[in-house]
Amino acid sequence: MSRRRRALLLAGLAVLFGGLAASGVRRREAALERALGARTPVLVTRVPLAAGAPLVAARPVLRWLPARFAPPDAVASAAALVGARAAVALPPGSYVTAATLRAPGAGTAPRVGPGERVAEVVALADPRAVVPGARVDVLVTREPTATRPGEAVLALEDVEVLAAHPLRAPAGEPAGAPRVAASLRVSVREAVYLAAAQSFARELRLLVRAPGDRARTRTGLAVDDRLR
Repeated sequence: MSRRRRALLLAGLAVLFGGLAASGVRRREAALERALGARTPVLVTRVPLAAGAPLVAARPVLRWLPARFAPPDAVASAAALVGARAAVALPPGSYVTAATLRAPGAGTAPRVGPGERVAEVVALADPRAVVPGARVDVLVTREPTATRPGEAVLALEDVEVLAAHPLRAPAGEPAGAPRVAASLRVSVREAVYLAAAQSFARELRLLVRAPGDRARTRTGLAVDDRLR
């Protein structure tokens, strides 16, 4: 066999084997894609981002992932980032999700000082009056026991409301007794007390103070179910 014919034969075999290899790769890719399922776009951060910083500063890039591996609340549109800020710090390569976004106009997390805590309570209150910045007194109504009548106690006074939103009244609740979920600025001791009250008291009620009213009673007030 001449050198020229041998070279042509080798070139033909190389093309044939290359085609077979490429076909095998395509078949494996197709099988892998069928196994993983459909893909979905996800925005991923390219640079680190501090909490509260604009999301666009992270220079997010769109990547395609198998839908089964993508976060359920993944953000796939750059339009959703306009005006939004990071709710938490994001390292490079983080998925941009609804949970990591702070919507435009949303407030920052409440700031507390040394010895202060944020207590979350559900209480009877007027949602129109219990708003961030309002000051309230906390009234706790205790269940009666075999040895003690039930009573309402003015537990805390002049407490600042950090955040609040109305809740739908449970079935059977009187229409005139709306509830709110409120975040209150309190001391550590008061936070422990409110946590216990949420578990064991019959109800909590928030009494809104007039603007500028910072007066406190000299002693706690308590009235039992005999109104005395």
